[in-house]
Amino acid sequence: MNITGQNDTYVLITLDKLAPGIDHRQAILYALDCRRAALDSALAQFMTRTDALNEASERLVETLRTGHKVLVAGNGGSAAEAQHFAAELVGRFKRERAPYAVLSLTTDTSILTAVANDYGYQDVFARQVHALGQPGDLFIAFSTSGESENLLQAAMVGRQLQVTIVAITGDHPSRLQALADLTIRVPIVDTAIVQEMHMIVTHILCDIVESELSASQGCGNDPSVSQTASTVNRVPRENIVAARSWKE
Repeated sequence: MNITGQNDTYVLITLDKLAPGIDHRQAILYALDCRRAALDSALAQFMTRTDALNEASERLVETLRTGHKVLVAGNGGSAAEAQHFAAELVGRFKRERAPYAVLSLTTDTSILTAVANDYGYQDVFARQVHALGQPGDLFIAFSTSGESENLLQAAMVGRQLQVTIVAITGDHPSRLQALADLTIRVPIVDTAIVQEMHMIVTHILCDIVESELSASQGCGNDPSVSQTASTVNRVPRENIVAARSWKE
């Protein structure tokens, strides 16, 4: 077996366990075998504990259905996942439909560097939650460890503003879990596999949101609606050209 069990979670055996001088093809096959085993085990366990994921999907749908917004944050690979999450819902995942109010707090480098410089890196998300968060909104924090100080500070500010806090973490209990209204703990502790499981969580949540909200809006996959959704509020090109010519 290419993975080792620890308290019903799994830690991937890394390539440094291989013999020196092994060729790249063998290393790749070994890595893929380990990854498949780790993901198989994690997914099998995840299927037995879907209550948190189910509740998160319900809260996410309700937040957007009632006209509130979703704020998303994370650090490093989790920052990328926060942006991925927002992109799927502002753009599209599988269906043409209206865009949803989802904002990643990891993208504005002016805000991030100004706040980090003036207040400290621990406040880069808290200041944004304070500025943007309103009662009924949802804050999603991606964190493999659940111990990132800037996410903890953001969660505390969110609670003060009556923003619902959803944490998506690895399998260790964490301080972020203690602050969150709801925590999705993927059943693995290896950082790389946790991040891959988080992407699966993102895709599941986005699929459910799109399916439910587009159905309630009467969109679905109707091609006639697809054209409307992609061109809504778009200014005709001839109007833009005319305006530019007048200004010039």
